[in-house]
Amino acid sequence: MTENVSDPDYAVLTQFQAYWESLRGEQILPTRSQVDPSGLDPALHHAFILERIKPGVARLRVAGSHLNDLMGMEVRGMAITSFIQIQARQRFNIMMEELFETPAIGMLDLVNSAGPIDARMLLLPLKSDMGDTSRVLGCLITKGTPRHSPCRFDVRTAKITALRSGIASHPVNTSRHAIRPVQGFAEKPFVFDVGSKRSRPAYLRLVDPDKKNGRAAYWIRG
Repeated sequence: MTENVSDPDYAVLTQFQAYWESLRGEQILPTRSQVDPSGLDPALHHAFILERIKPGVARLRVAGSHLNDLMGMEVRGMAITSFIQIQARQRFNIMMEELFETPAIGMLDLVNSAGPIDARMLLLPLKSDMGDTSRVLGCLITKGTPRHSPCRFDVRTAKITALRSGIASHPVNTSRHAIRPVQGFAEKPFVFDVGSKRSRPAYLRLVDPDKKNGRAAYWIRG
């Protein structure tokens, strides 16, 4: 899926998918509980996790600071279609349902003509701890600076790749520069610097309530 990402601004997507591929191994999909925030660096600011609430509705359970910056507000709990222009939402929702049902991975080329700002969104399905395909690990990378917020995108193209057990969806980057796989949530909460120009509280903790055995994912900025 990401082997054709030649633009250096989007190169992190290849590493992001390599981490996901390393988690799934011989499975069709990895589980939500396998994803560790420290394994997503340097894409953590751009990363998010979706939960499928019902057909056509997927909400943000966890989101990096870049998504908050694009919307000009805290986005946790919002529908992912909040980032999509109204006229493109039906097409986007159809694609999301295909990702959950097949399952498959998706790559979207996005554009905001008012910016102008371009973006790519990578969507990688996950199993919940109950075993159903109801989560998505995603990454949203943008080029350019939005003139205002909220910043919403139109879908220029959408590519979908179906998944099969034991077969990589693309030749992943296995060099030492690829994102390091980290299992579970055993490590201490990951701390990172927002680097945002907006005035924000000095401390923000995003807690993912999708937890198992009392463990939860904390994405913290200080």
